[in-house]
Amino acid sequence: MSQPVARALVLEAPRRLVVRTFPAPAPGDDDALIRVAACGLCGTDHEQYTGVLSGGFAFVPGHETVGTIEAIGPRAAQRWGVAAGDRVAVEVFQSCRACPACRAGEYRRCEKHGLADMYGFIPVDREPGLWGGYAEYQYLAPDSMVLKVPAGLDPVIATLFNPLGAGIRWATTVPGTKPGDVVVVLGPGIRGLCAAAAAREAGAGFVMVTGRGPRDAERLALASNFGADLAVDVRVDDPVDALKQATGALADVVVDATARAPTAFALAIALARPAGTVVAAGTRGFGVGAPGFSPDSLVVKELRVLGALGVDVAAYRAALDLLVSGRYPFASLPRRCVSFDDAEDLLATMAGERDAVPPVHGVLIP
Repeated sequence: MSQPVARALVLEAPRRLVVRTFPAPAPGDDDALIRVAACGLCGTDHEQYTGVLSGGFAFVPGHETVGTIEAIGPRAAQRWGVAAGDRVAVEVFQSCRACPACRAGEYRRCEKHGLADMYGFIPVDREPGLWGGYAEYQYLAPDSMVLKVPAGLDPVIATLFNPLGAGIRWATTVPGTKPGDVVVVLGPGIRGLCAAAAAREAGAGFVMVTGRGPRDAERLALASNFGADLAVDVRVDDPVDALKQATGALADVVVDATARAPTAFALAIALARPAGTVVAAGTRGFGVGAPGFSPDSLVVKELRVLGALGVDVAAYRAALDLLVSGRYPFASLPRRCVSFDDAEDLLATMAGERDAVPPVHGVLIP
């Protein structure tokens, strides 16, 4: 009997995404293979595609994978609490479950894996090569972490477990958002909208979302559907004045969920009340400063500034529960779903290299 094969998209170099065929591995006692149903795309994906994030090696991208377990070893099934036929969401990080960081629940800093073994960014030359969600099948190594997807949740919608989990962690868990808090979210992308919904779920008394220019217009128009009381285009209105007029105060919590927008950090500091909290979750690009930011502002206001990297299992589980609840219209987000043939065009569009406005939610369906 011939060994089954799997097609996958391999990013061989920036802007060179090609289809390759791999043998589909037969799992042993401690690993698994999933048939990919859908893989969400985010800023990391298009930054990998354009070379902003380059590992210097070829790899199968995709780190927001939802799929069905095709085959699984008995030890892996016991460890993960799943079985063949179950639909699962795959966490981007792996965990040895033994080092101090993993035992503390901070497996993003696993001493064995850390950021070097993130799914969707592992060299294709490492066997069996199928390390990302841009593939018909994805391999799950023994230290993988998976979450069972609730029955009835569409796999395309389920890929939002990652951005919604980020919104929950960044806008509620990390800053400790309390009922009645005034929360501002900078950036109306998928993670910004998710952060707004998470703040509302945490009982925030007022939620404001900011964006910038025509590219963000559609997203700002959606913000009220995801818990925002006010949406502000910072090219049209002063967001500090707008917040003061709406609430009479500055924000208890500011979440900077922008991507490669270095001036946003200074705005986050300006929007925070004295003794407030600022969460820096958006990437500015390594080596890029924060124009307009004065460190003395932190001192004068006595602000608490926190960085947020990634998501954790508690936030992922809460995200899946919130998606199932249907309290927010995640299913009707402006979305573009593509096959292998159109993946490159979607990534270029998300990177701003096409005339079309990027969708709020991009999904690859192998």
